[in-house]
Amino acid sequence: MNLEFSDEELAFRETIRQWMKANVPDDLRRCTARGAMPGKEMQQRWERLLGKQGWLTVTWPEQYGGPGWTATQRYIFDLERASAGAPPTSPFGVAMVGPVLYTFGSAEQKDRWLPGIRSGEMLWCQGYSEPNAGSDLASLKTRAERHDDHYLVNGQKIWTTQAHWADMMFCLVRTDSTVKQQQGISFLLIDMKTSGIEVRPIYSIDGHHHLNEVYFTDVKVPVENLVGTEGMGWTIAKFLLTHERTTIAGVADTQNEINRLKAALAAMPDNYDKHQAARRVAALEIDLMALEYTNFRTVAATDEGKPFGPESSGLKIKGTELQQSVSQAMVELGELMSLPWDNEEPIGNEVFNRASRRYNFLRACTIYGGSNEIQKNVLAKMLLGL
Repeated sequence: MNLEFSDEELAFRETIRQWMKANVPDDLRRCTARGAMPGKEMQQRWERLLGKQGWLTVTWPEQYGGPGWTATQRYIFDLERASAGAPPTSPFGVAMVGPVLYTFGSAEQKDRWLPGIRSGEMLWCQGYSEPNAGSDLASLKTRAERHDDHYLVNGQKIWTTQAHWADMMFCLVRTDSTVKQQQGISFLLIDMKTSGIEVRPIYSIDGHHHLNEVYFTDVKVPVENLVGTEGMGWTIAKFLLTHERTTIAGVADTQNEINRLKAALAAMPDNYDKHQAARRVAALEIDLMALEYTNFRTVAATDEGKPFGPESSGLKIKGTELQQSVSQAMVELGELMSLPWDNEEPIGNEVFNRASRRYNFLRACTIYGGSNEIQKNVLAKMLLGL
């Protein structure tokens, strides 16, 4: 694998860099520099900008509105996006339900839903986990009963990120309780404005409202919102989760966090132990390099028509562990400057401010997308036959 960029790729990088410089809003840059997360308006404004440029769905095939970039170009784009201080796009539409729709959806479903995802106009959330069905997702209880031209959905989902933002939810429901658990699950698209849906906030350990619990009481969903056929939901869910785990690796954003950490350490006074800090950062960069090459090989293989395999689980494990390691280093190396929780004005070195908040949030990253313990089981089964 050649990791040197060609002249054409360097020219492409410059094009992306200049566009980012001219178009990433100042308030968004400031938000990222402070280690904060953008709210709905700021996030969607950014995604609409990308959609207008044709750069929101960069992993999609050209026939569905992707830009036709190679894996290397997508990699360069992500690096430049993170370096410019822009957040990653919300994954639920672009990286999750979008690929499901153009792979398993009907022509009518593609025509109806893909344009809103490409443009950034429609926001989605994921209805998978339940109070007693997290890592054991196949045991989900939310049911959908067929009544002529619609389903009636009843049940509960939990840890539903951005449900309070979303226009639509893609949801796993049980349509048959008489067969093996995995065989009785179906994949429905649910309008979040439908009568009978209640969204309750969950405030996570970082103090933010990212998460929700969602209750369904006789929610009426048209039959045409079923993706694939009844009982096909588990197959679709596995396909979607493989894409999700690959994106969770977060190489570009981890690189940007390490760069922020290095800049902060360079600005520390002379009496600070920079040699010890440099050793800590060097170890993180070695881990990132290994993750980066593995991620690049995996994504490049898809350009050759190879499907995502167990590598996505490995990327998810190592990527999320590295995110936690970087956030922990930020807190520990920042010392007292890492204590401020929600300050608007910087205290000491601004890069370290809010580090504790991000550290707390990232305790969850080894859980979402399928816990790392479950990913190790996946690898054992797929690679070792255990």
